[in-house]
Amino acid sequence: MDLSNLKAPQGATKARKRVGRGPGSTWGKTCGKGQKGQKSRSGGGVRPGFEGGQMPLHRRVPKRGFVNIFSKKIATLNVQDLEKFFEDGATINLEVLAERGLIPASFKETEDGRKLVLKVDGVKILAKGELTKKFTVQVHQFSKSAAEKINAAGGSAEVLG
Repeated sequence: MDLSNLKAPQGATKARKRVGRGPGSTWGKTCGKGQKGQKSRSGGGVRPGFEGGQMPLHRRVPKRGFVNIFSKKIATLNVQDLEKFFEDGATINLEVLAERGLIPASFKETEDGRKLVLKVDGVKILAKGELTKKFTVQVHQFSKSAAEKINAAGGSAEVLG
C-alpha cells in the first residue's frame, strides 16, 4: 500500500443534500422546509435563545451578587514550591515559572522569537513552607514574610514593575 491507492473507508464520505432539484429528488419545491412560516423563508429562523416573544430564560433567572470588573487575577506560589522545583542559586522569573507550568501562561511565536503571554494579571509569592536554597526571584508581588524568608536564605526578592 502506498499513497497512490489510498481510499476513504466506506461510509466516511457522504454526498451533500441537493435541495430544490425537482419532485423526483424528494427534496424539490419546499426543500424539506414545509409550507410558509418564518423558518421556511430565505434567511429565516430565530436567534439562539429566542422563545417566541416569551421572556427568555437568561432574562428570567435572577442575577445575584456583584462582579467587580476591575478585579485582578493573581497567581500565587509558596516558597515551598520554589524549594521543591528549583536548584540552589537559580534565577526565578516569569518565563522560568511558565516553562515549568507553575503559573498559567503560554508562549507566542513572533518574528523576534518567543514571547510570554500571561493568563493572569500578576504573580505573588507567599510564605508557606521553609526555604533553605538561595534564589533570585523576580515576580510582581511578595508577601512580607515571603520576602524575609528569601532574603534570610541569602537570595533576593525583586519586584517587577
